[in-house]
Amino acid sequence: MSLVDSHCHLDGPQFDADREGAIQRALDAGVTTLLAIGTGNGPPDLEAGIRLADRYPHIYATVGVHPHHAAKATDRTILELEALLRHPKVLGLGEMGLDYHYNFSPPDVQRDVFRAQLDLATRHAKPIIIHTREAWDDTFAILEAQWKGKGIMHCFSGGPAEAQRSLALGFHISFAGVVTFPKAVDLQQAAREVPADRYLIETDAPYLAPVPYRGKRNEPAFVKHTADKLAVIRGVSPEEIAAQTTNNFRTLMGLA
Repeated sequence: MSLVDSHCHLDGPQFDADREGAIQRALDAGVTTLLAIGTGNGPPDLEAGIRLADRYPHIYATVGVHPHHAAKATDRTILELEALLRHPKVLGLGEMGLDYHYNFSPPDVQRDVFRAQLDLATRHAKPIIIHTREAWDDTFAILEAQWKGKGIMHCFSGGPAEAQRSLALGFHISFAGVVTFPKAVDLQQAAREVPADRYLIETDAPYLAPVPYRGKRNEPAFVKHTADKLAVIRGVSPEEIAAQTTNNFRTLMGLA
């Protein structure tokens, strides 16, 4: 059974002691492809994902500015992102979007940097990876006004209504460990309803570990538990979830 972790952060200090081990455990668990999200600690370092992709043949990367780091971005940041999009293992731009829970960057700055990255992705016809937290209305308003391409609603946290609105915009829906939490009823209903060719799985490692590792550091090997939960929710086998999400990822990212 082959699995894809469509969103993980392996560059952070949480993996400094055993990064090699975590990557090997993922391979041992059948995770044959990982997408290393390249937002890191924000500008000026934009190559956190690329460094991993250059080192490991089964790891691909994104580049982008997380909404938490939007206040660090400058005009030069966008120019540098544009150059990095030409790297052969960079598959998309992100994660980008809006986060009004923490507001580590002012909301108006988040929106400006979000729009600038959408312009960049449009020019280069790259898929985007969206982060939205407590900002659904503004996220959708910006996307509906500006975005005509493909992308991923990363670590999807909404219910059926948000899923349908995302699908109408052309997005794939990516489910992380939260879908395994017993109280995530609306999220599980959304996972039940998303068309088979439009869903993905991820870890968002080192965050949001699935049951039975909830509360511990997450790692890519644990994506299997999310796949197993989706199999129960959708009434299919784990093998079907693995095959479908792998095919969906490869098709979306131009690896098919």
